[in-house]
Amino acid sequence: AIQACDWSSDVCSSDLPTTGIFRRGYGKDAVDDFFVDARHAYEGGLPAEQFSAEQVRQASFPRQRNGYDTQAVDAAMSRLEAAFVQRDRADHIAVNGEAAWYEKVADRATTLYPRLLRPYGDRFAHPKSGIGYDAEQVDDLLDRIAAFFDDREELLADDVRHALFKSARGKKAYAMGPVDAYLGRAVEILLSVN
Repeated sequence: AIQACDWSSDVCSSDLPTTGIFRRGYGKDAVDDFFVDARHAYEGGLPAEQFSAEQVRQASFPRQRNGYDTQAVDAAMSRLEAAFVQRDRADHIAVNGEAAWYEKVADRATTLYPRLLRPYGDRFAHPKSGIGYDAEQVDDLLDRIAAFFDDREELLADDVRHALFKSARGKKAYAMGPVDAYLGRAVEILLSVN
């Protein structure tokens, strides 16, 4: 999994492009510190309870002028998340066997399925005030996730990770937090089986 985030060539931090002094990017110190911690966790073999793919997915960084280019950091974070999932998969299979890994993934996937059965427009809570994600676009992506589970139609983690939704309000919108959490779990499952 090292090729997913090749620390031997420092592709995960020091080689990241910067935005220049007139644009804002992710804070360099925060990004560098995160990748140092991630590298120690990965190479030191910290268990998933101490440093996991979920922590990588949920990491956020302050913005600063002349920071790291956000797209480059996001791409490196995607590779890093995949590296942690693949490491956890290999460790689990080595101890428990491949069938046990797929059973574990299937158990996690079943937590996603009930929401897929809800009617269009009611799969997530609507925002109490302000804007949210366009419910129709979110529902369309959830249909693709259901097709992956039901019919094994092709769906990659990046298809979910990079999905963009228009803004909407009221009953035409879903609250962003629950959607993000749900899609994060879907990404983890897709990385676990692809």
